[in-house]
Amino acid sequence: MPPYTITYFPVRGRCEAMRMLLADQGQTWKEDVVTKDMWMKGDLKATCLYGQLPKFADGDFILYQSNAILRYLGRQLGLYGKDNREAALLDIANDGVEDLRLKYGRLIYQNYDEGKDDYVKDLPNQLKPFENLLRQNQGGKTFIVGDQVMLWGSRWESGGLWGPAGVLGVRGALAPGCLDAFPLLSAYVTRLSSRPKLKAFLTSPQHTDLPINGNGKQ
Repeated sequence: MPPYTITYFPVRGRCEAMRMLLADQGQTWKEDVVTKDMWMKGDLKATCLYGQLPKFADGDFILYQSNAILRYLGRQLGLYGKDNREAALLDIANDGVEDLRLKYGRLIYQNYDEGKDDYVKDLPNQLKPFENLLRQNQGGKTFIVGDQVMLWGSRWESGGLWGPAGVLGVRGALAPGCLDAFPLLSAYVTRLSSRPKLKAFLTSPQHTDLPINGNGKQ
């Protein structure tokens, strides 16, 4: 049996970054899929630490909170920086992506029709810091931090950040061409998405058959 189990809804949502990380690192995992009806019954929700998913199991060790799960996997798989300074830089990038994700979530679930145009208009301002982060490390030709894949915790690399293929990939669906003004970031997404094991996952039904969000908007 796979050592890891992901308990989540049948969407990419907050679990796709960890799936991408596990796939890239050649790990296997089990999916416990939770339907809306199952969740609304309340039995599972009552057992969750904060009353929400995802839930992640490494054997009998149970974790909640998507960023905590990603950081745990980063440490487990040796992808959390070579020292405390690199780990801190990864945290900076991760927290920046989380800010971006929260804005995206509010748009998708609370203000899509009225807020989409303003969101897309402001998107370059939101993406520019990540272009700058890349530029600061070897001119943006490698990773967000260091010279190898490491995780920073959220959705930027699997080691340097799985945001582009994860979170920023979502924004590509919302606003095609949003990375055109950011050559380093665009090349970074392409570079990461071309990694053989990750590419295989991204082209598999395990990824393509899942909707991005629970309400069908993107």
